This record gives sequence, structure tokens and C-alpha cells, in this order.
Amino acid sequence: MTTRTTSEASAAAPLLDLQALVVAVRRRRRLWCAMALLGLLVGGAVAVLLPTPPTAVTKVLVAHQEDQPNDPGTLIRTDVALLGTTKIADEALKSLKSAEKPADFLRDYQGTGLTNNLLQIEVTGGSDAEAVARAKALADAFVADHVRRMWDAAKAEAKALDDQRDRLRVELAQVNKAIGDRSSGSDPKDSASIESRFARRAELTSRIADFDQRAEEARTGTPRVIAGTQIVDAPHALPRSLARTALTDAAVGLVLGLVLGLALAAVGVVVTDRPVLRRDIAANLGASVIAELPRRSGRPWQRRRIRAARERLVGSLARTVRGSAEPVSLLELGCARSTSALALDVAGCLASDGPVVIVDALPGSRLAGRRRKPGGPSVVSGERAAAGAHDGRRFGVGSVAPGTAWTDLPCLGTRAVLVVRAGHGSAAWLHTVARQLADQRVAVLGVVLIDPDPRDRTDGTLWDGLQTALRGRTERPARHNGTGRPRTQLQSMWAARVPDNDQEAR
Repeated sequence: MTTRTTSEASAAAPLLDLQALVVAVRRRRRLWCAMALLGLLVGGAVAVLLPTPPTAVTKVLVAHQEDQPNDPGTLIRTDVALLGTTKIADEALKSLKSAEKPADFLRDYQGTGLTNNLLQIEVTGGSDAEAVARAKALADAFVADHVRRMWDAAKAEAKALDDQRDRLRVELAQVNKAIGDRSSGSDPKDSASIESRFARRAELTSRIADFDQRAEEARTGTPRVIAGTQIVDAPHALPRSLARTALTDAAVGLVLGLVLGLALAAVGVVVTDRPVLRRDIAANLGASVIAELPRRSGRPWQRRRIRAARERLVGSLARTVRGSAEPVSLLELGCARSTSALALDVAGCLASDGPVVIVDALPGSRLAGRRRKPGGPSVVSGERAAAGAHDGRRFGVGSVAPGTAWTDLPCLGTRAVLVVRAGHGSAAWLHTVARQLADQRVAVLGVVLIDPDPRDRTDGTLWDGLQTALRGRTERPARHNGTGRPRTQLQSMWAARVPDNDQEAR
């Protein structure tokens, strides 16, 4: 069997493991569910505490002299921008006889171009009547300003055309006078000059007629544009419903909170780098996952299966302790309560063979501080275990959480089973645990995974674990069992597979 090197494994690892990311985000559902609930409550509270002010709406049909079928909406956007000027706001306030400043009034209304020629105006006010009055005054002011601009543009264009026509008429009079001064019996040499004057007179006459027509069109086209600009939808108040507004705002808050929660969870997963899959935990600890247990008792229809899985695990650990010539310990990471309960169950299973002593090195002496039950195992703290001898089979319970006294771990047992809560330790800390245990010559028999993801289908078995994980194991002298052959390092516990479902742990 070929063993991959660490560099090859690192090169094969993806930059971002989407499967691990999805699982880790799903495990942090409390965060994003809480954010979604918070968004829901905030949206509903905003609708109640900050209700929508009374709003009136009106629609104005705006005709333009430059209207084209292929206009991309430039003209209506110009009208919207003109509606938001202080000039229109000031004229509307004057018609309302209001002392409000135009700059303040600009914040109370807005215009929207629905089509190339249809403008919608929304205005807020202290009441529905006030909002309707404001909308009407604003629409009238806009229409009046638009009409005035159209008239001014038409007058300016017509005047420019008339001025051009008058200049041509003066030139035409001069040409006519020059032609009249020439008699019919004049010198034949001047015939070419006379013909050119006649041609010039014809050109001037045509251009004067053209300018007259264009000036007339400018005057007659403006009334058509002015008549087309009008209020087509009378100002009216929009209906208000607190329940509908609250539901809408709550739905928006729910979606925003959910998105924000998912984003925070994903960023937190990437930043903290806490492995949750069997594959990643086994790879970082350098030991195979030999069993799994849920953190809680589970749903009623799952409790029997969980209880059976726990009994199999306890029996497997008890057989390992019995068959080991060296002391065995349980070392927890993020699951001290589960480890304590597991140690008591193992001690109860070993009680049939004789007295059992549990060396409690957990933070706070969780087990040593308990009152001993009749017939139960003896529990002593690490200090008492080091001070005096205790009869009976002993095994230790300790922790590999940050702050651990690594040199005390060999006193608990030279062989250890790690009880790790999925998603608790970072990848860097799992590497630290593996290195420290190897340096202290503590052989890791396997990992019991607490609170695994039920949808995790990754493989938690390391086929090359002995070569990559336990550096100290290869340095230890081999023990013999009397037959001349080395005692196997792997007990029957390697074959134990105790998941929280009916599938074998991979």
C-alpha cells in the first residue's frame, strides 16, 4: 500500500472545501436562525414604531416637442430631475401658502418615470388631506413650469426664424432694385449679370417662404404640446394597512437577517477553521475515528439506537482496558461532561473484575468531587493518585484543551483514547494535541467523536496513521507476549464502529 507524503496531501487538498463549509454552516444553525428571527422582529417593530406616513400619488402625462419613438427615456429622466429642483418646490409651496423651506419639502416627495411620457409623483404629509393637497400643488407647479418652458422655447425659435426671414427680405429688396435699374435695352454684356440676379431672387424667395413655414410650425406645434401635458390621474391618498406593512417589513427583515446570519456563519467557519468532518478530524489528529456518539439523548424514536451504540462503545473500551498491559486514559476536548459519563460507564463495566479506580484530571475535578455511590468505582484526583497507591484497576480521565499540563498526561496512561467534540477545536490545536501526545510517548488508540454531523459520509479511518501520527510509537521498545512476537499495538477497539446510526463509521 502506498503512503502519501504530507506535501502530496497538502497539494491535493482543495483551497476551499465546500462540503466542510456547508456542514459547518449547517451546524451553526443557531446563529443564522437567531439572526433571521432578529430580522423578523426588527422588521415588525419598525413597521409598528415607525409607521408609513400618509402618502398621496398623482400621474402627469408629459408631452415633449422632441418626442421620438426610440427615445430611451432621457426626456422623462430630465423631467424627474426638474421635479426635484427648489424652483418647482418653491412654486408649489407658494400655492399652498406654506412657510416650509423648499429644501425641506424636497425630502417629502419623489418622482418616478413610468414610461417615456408618464410621470408619477408621490408626496407625504401629516394627513391624507394634506398629502393630497401637496400632490396637487406639486403637479400643477410642474405642469405650469413645463408649459412655460415650452412657450419660451417656441417663442425663441419663432423669433430667430423671423429674424432670418427679415434679413433675407432686405436682401431680396436690394436684388429687386438692382434688377429694376437695368432696362431691357441695356448692353448685352450685362445679360449674364441680370440672369444671376434673377436666380438669386428666386433662391431668396424660396428661403423666405421656408422660414415663414418653419416659424408658423413652431407657433402652431407648441399648443399641441401644451395641451398634451396634463394631470391624467387625480391626486389621491394611498391606502394604508398596518398589518400588511408589518408582514412585508417582517418578511424583508427575515430574509436580510437570514442572509446576514449565513454570511457571518460562513466567514466564521473560514476564519476559525474548526474541522467538523470525520475525515478532517482524523487527518489533523493523526488517528482514526473509532466510534461516534451524539451529544444529547436524541429524539424519542432514536434513544434506543443511541443507547445500544453507547453500550457497544462502553463494552469496547472496557475490553481495551482489560487487554492492555499499559494504563489507558480518556482525554477529552470540548466534551468534559460526556467524557465523565463515559468513564463512569466504563468503570461500572469493569467493576465485575474487581475494584476500579478512576484518576480524575479533568478541570475542576468533575468526578473526584462527586459523592461515591455504594458499589461504585473509586474516584481520586491526580494529586491523591500521585501521593499514594490505590488498589484495583485504574484508568485516567483528563483533558487536552488549551492550558493542559502535557507532562502530566503520561501519568494518566501511556495509551489514550481521545474523546473529541466535532467542531470544537481548531485545526492548529488538533495538530498541537497530536504533536504533544507523540512527544510524551502517549499512543493514541483512536478518536471517539462526540456530536458528529448526521449527514457526514466522509471516511474517518487513516490507513497510514501509524506512520504519520504517532512519532513516539515507533521509538518505543516492542513488548512481547511470551510467544516471541511483538504485542500488537491495535486492540480490538480498532474494529469498534459505534455510530449514532446503523451505518458503519468510515
